[in-house]
Amino acid sequence: MTSNQIMFILFSVMIIVFSILTVTTRKILRAATYLLLVLVSTSGLYFMLNYQFMAAVQLSLYAGGIVVLIIFSILLTSHIDHKFEPVGLKKSAFSALAAITGAFLCIITILDYKFSATTEAASEVDMKLIGKSLMSVEYDGFILPFEVISILLLAAMIASIVIAKKGGPSKTKTPTYN
Repeated sequence: MTSNQIMFILFSVMIIVFSILTVTTRKILRAATYLLLVLVSTSGLYFMLNYQFMAAVQLSLYAGGIVVLIIFSILLTSHIDHKFEPVGLKKSAFSALAAITGAFLCIITILDYKFSATTEAASEVDMKLIGKSLMSVEYDGFILPFEVISILLLAAMIASIVIAKKGGPSKTKTPTYN
């Protein structure tokens, strides 16, 4: 077994284990930490595939940005030690059925696809072209969806903080001086 295979197995096991822990833990801060470990392991797989750009985006944007934002939001609210109630048997059965159905569909799709080996070298990625298309307002540009998503995430974050605060907005009166 080569070192690449060992690293692939290690990253795969980490992704599977921490993904399961993310959705089954009853502590919200632990779930965010497990999600961080899943995203870091995914970037490790990208590095193994020589997709350095995707690995860097995964580390900086998702692991470094989104998860830190989630943890920051959890810490802003007073629900750090919040423990979710156990899930009932009915919800667990439907969740297991949905997971098994999704896994079955994924396996069928992967087995149905005809993968073919090639002797061609991988095509070079042009970073300037990617950067221009991300920040362009032309036909192939992605600046509008990028800005819309950032505004949507900001609005969702503000709304979740307002909703999660205990008791809502402060109801203290300002002191009056006579």
